[in-house]
Amino acid sequence: MDEQSRFVAKGSAHVKLAGPIEPLDVSFVLLPKFTMLAFSSAIEPLRMANQLTQKVLFRWQVLSDDGGPVACSNGVPVMAEGAWAKSKPEGLVLVCSGVEPEGKASVALGDWLRALWRRGRVVGGLCTGAYALAQAGILKGHRFTMHWDNIAAFVENHPELTPARQVFCIDDRVVSCAGGIAAADLMLKLISDRCGAKLGQEVMNMCLLTRRRDEADHQITSLAARLGTRHNKLLQAAAYLEARIEEDFDLDACAAHLGLSRRQIERLFSSHLNTTPVRYMNDLRLAHGRSLLAETDMKVSEVALACGYASTSHFSKSFRKKYGTSPYRFSHFGG
Repeated sequence: MDEQSRFVAKGSAHVKLAGPIEPLDVSFVLLPKFTMLAFSSAIEPLRMANQLTQKVLFRWQVLSDDGGPVACSNGVPVMAEGAWAKSKPEGLVLVCSGVEPEGKASVALGDWLRALWRRGRVVGGLCTGAYALAQAGILKGHRFTMHWDNIAAFVENHPELTPARQVFCIDDRVVSCAGGIAAADLMLKLISDRCGAKLGQEVMNMCLLTRRRDEADHQITSLAARLGTRHNKLLQAAAYLEARIEEDFDLDACAAHLGLSRRQIERLFSSHLNTTPVRYMNDLRLAHGRSLLAETDMKVSEVALACGYASTSHFSKSFRKKYGTSPYRFSHFGG
């Protein structure tokens, strides 16, 4: 199959380019349980850009550890065209990871990525692909991101690194996105920068997207939107507690920090959130613990400590009450 037939599909919509554009090669490295949504959201805009212009603006290849198919997070296998170790890619290299990312990126893959980066390649991660970039040792000093649900576990394993909570990050030759349709936002940015805003807009229309988020956009809604209130003191109290999950619960310190009484804070949580500060903090801690159990190999006792519980038994009892299973069973058998 010739290059035009492989990379350019037929379509009725058309965009005329102002001049010739050198094709960009994009290599996707699929790791076990990568998220299909992130992968398809990244590769389809490239295909649409080629289709709209009827030109090969982007060429892509799919690589895996052994050159064979890779099962994604929903169990569907995706064919690869070769093994990354035998490939010498040009252009952009994107590692696609997903659920249970810990340990999916081998030392050898990290070495391969680091060598590419040192030779001037642009490398990146989709969803939890930043785990592979951390394995490569190229994230220090660079802004990067990953899916918000995996940040807590990542920081436990890499305390020296702090992911941003943006939908995507571009920092010199390190790119990353949060996964999901954020991969489309990243690719729309790439298409617009390389090929012009008009093509970027038309690709967005083909994707049926009404808005392209930029690098400054956050992954999830603000605390005010999540809690359904704009009460400033309540938001400050909630933010104070969320930043201190691992510390001993001290409502008096929170009250002193905000210039309120303990009773005033309790009334705010009761009237606006129908809960108490203690329950709110416990829910935060248990959610944090559930994330660590799902995404790391930490022991239950270590997770309990990381979530601010004085004893493992108290953590286990609270976890079972909320989630209907023990933390040990959840971490070993998925609940």
